Amino acid sequence: MLKRLESYYDAVPRSAARAEDFGALTLFVREGEGWPYYARPALGHTGAVGVEAVEKVRARQRELGVPEAFEWVAETTPGLRAAVEASGLVVREHPLMVLTEAAEELPAPPEDVTVRMVGAEDPALESAVAAPYAAFGAAPAPGAAAQVAARVEAGLTRLAAALDPSGTALAAGQHQPVGPVTEIVGVGTRPESRRRGLGLAVTAALVADARARGAETVFLTATDETVARLYARLGFRTIATALIAEAAEPAVTEN
Repeated sequence: MLKRLESYYDAVPRSAARAEDFGALTLFVREGEGWPYYARPALGHTGAVGVEAVEKVRARQRELGVPEAFEWVAETTPGLRAAVEASGLVVREHPLMVLTEAAEELPAPPEDVTVRMVGAEDPALESAVAAPYAAFGAAPAPGAAAQVAARVEAGLTRLAAALDPSGTALAAGQHQPVGPVTEIVGVGTRPESRRRGLGLAVTAALVADARARGAETVFLTATDETVARLYARLGFRTIATALIAEAAEPAVTEN
């Protein structure tokens, strides 16, 4: 399963980014507007990764003006963490979960909420793209809605949302199919609409859509163990640990 996921991780950014080769590492650089990508272990690399390789990638990221970020699976590339931390980045752990079991019977969404897939020309698309950003206190990246619409039109992304009676998204998320594998990403609920089961309902809709389209492997990365327990209700089980490394937040000093 981890080999299958590694192939997916290497393939999925290539539809919107160019890959720069750094030997043991590959840096994905977004072409055009949208959320920036990251560096990760080169597909098939099985040897050690030294701090020098990490620092070369970080220097290139600074040159490009993109975040100094790395993503990988702990169990697949166990030596990378030490090199990344030695370079000064902060590493965070997240449960990597694969759909393996039948879902529990979940409560129905609130009566005033409709959960459905959102098409490329759907009036709800813009608010569906904005909802996950709002969940994390951010504004959508420039051109985000147009980019998602293009990916939905091309079949690279499937978008689901929980909509209020006016057709505005209260929660939304995506899955990104590549062959028989798809990852559920970017599920988020607006702060004022939390604790209504909307994120779980959106995820369930994405799972149903993925299965209906023939996905054999459906996976996701949970924020933490608390969120992982919610996804377990849909039949997801933790199989590994996803690691995300980013620059430390600058210290706040008082004048």
